This record gives sequence, C-alpha cells and structure tokens, in this order.
Amino acid sequence: MTRLTQILFAAVVIALSSASASAQENQGTAEQRAACAPDAFRLCSAYIPDPSGVEACLRQRKSNLSEACKAVFDQASTGSARGR
Repeated sequence: MTRLTQILFAAVVIALSSASASAQENQGTAEQRAACAPDAFRLCSAYIPDPSGVEACLRQRKSNLSEACKAVFDQASTGSARGR
C-alpha cells in the first residue's frame, strides 16, 4: 500500500467510526469500511484526511453512494449497525 493510500484508508476508517452514536461502539466493522472506502476516494478525496469532512461529504452525496455504503449510513442513522 502506498503512503497516500494508507492515509486515505485511515481517514475513511475514522470517518466511519464517528458515525456511531456510542463511543464504545464507534469502531466500524471491516465490512462497513470496505463498503464506503471506494466512495470516499471517488467522491470525497478533497476532504481526506479530515474524518469529519469525509463523513459529511459522504452524507451530502448519499444519492451518489454505492448501495453498500448507503446501507452503512442508513444502519448508522437507525442505530442498527454498531461497530465492535
């Protein structure tokens, strides 16, 4: 992995982990990270490495997200998806 890819991936992981309401449940699963990483790179690379910026960008562009990433944000907003 290149240094830039590592930084981008870390930013996506942090952004997804902040989507959870509980501090103990904010890790995001590997599946959640995998679902949204491509969308973060494609749609929100200008906000990397700012996790809050990446998350806000993904939320603002929800209509352009992949179905898998949309599901991650839908689950996070309903409280049914919790990272462990």
